[in-house]
Amino acid sequence: MIKVCSFLPAVTQMLYDMGLEDHLYGITFECPERALEEKQPIVRCVLEGKDLSSQEIDALFSASKHQGKDLYYVEEELLAQIAPDIIFTQDMCDVCQIDTACTAAAVAKLEKQPQLISISPESLDDVFESAVTIARALGKEELAYVYLEKLQLRIQSVVDKLRRAKALPKRVLLMEWLDPIFNCGHWIPYQIGLAGGIDMLSNPSGDSIVTSWDKILKYDPEILVIAPCGFNSTRTKQEIHILTGKRGWSGLTAVKNNQVFITDFDLFTQSSANTLVNGIELLAGIFHPEAVPIPKELNSKYHKLDMLTVTQ
Repeated sequence: MIKVCSFLPAVTQMLYDMGLEDHLYGITFECPERALEEKQPIVRCVLEGKDLSSQEIDALFSASKHQGKDLYYVEEELLAQIAPDIIFTQDMCDVCQIDTACTAAAVAKLEKQPQLISISPESLDDVFESAVTIARALGKEELAYVYLEKLQLRIQSVVDKLRRAKALPKRVLLMEWLDPIFNCGHWIPYQIGLAGGIDMLSNPSGDSIVTSWDKILKYDPEILVIAPCGFNSTRTKQEIHILTGKRGWSGLTAVKNNQVFITDFDLFTQSSANTLVNGIELLAGIFHPEAVPIPKELNSKYHKLDMLTVTQ
């Protein structure tokens, strides 16, 4: 059997989704809970277990990048024991995940050299194609097509419901980070579009970037979705005061109309195909509740701001 290590939570999730988890021997500390219960974490981070604010996390990652230091590291003895045939890594973001260069340095000492496969999607179509790349590497390409067909049917169902309802696109802003504020990029703008929204401050197929509060005030979104990378909705609640205390917050159309939502990150910034389709379904239900019901299994993945106790 082909032995695999996944250095991306998204790849780990897709291996499970496609029934390929028996090939998986090593994962990262950030992988989905089921994988952490069953597999060996071999990628770690120096920030594990530390309770840091969004600003502190951003400052540490920025400083490490400027100084050329790696915050991620590989348990090399464990990796040598596994002796994988394939390691899935990425080159898209050296902040959120270990990258290929760091991985290559770790595997250089191995007696058996694994194949390094970079999974670095930029658009939603790229994410879907990455499922094919993963399954093909394991000689199970057909499983990817079965997986993707089911996901495409779910997307088409959302689109059909919006079309029948003649739903007009909503003016949306989705934030990938709170302090500083980052807009959304890569595949997320495509998720928003399929869900019946448009985010004019987003960067489709490109990196998310720091976005000024003045620009947000001028844009004045109808709906605000807050989904900081790596944070679930409970963690985000702890820092929501960063936004609610800003000048002009209460005057935003989204705030006045109670259309501010906090969501779990994995529906958006984790590039596994199934979770992103979950994100499309959730967004469609948020944007157009009259046309698209939110699946019950996603109710725990978001909170409406007026349902929360906000600490100023």
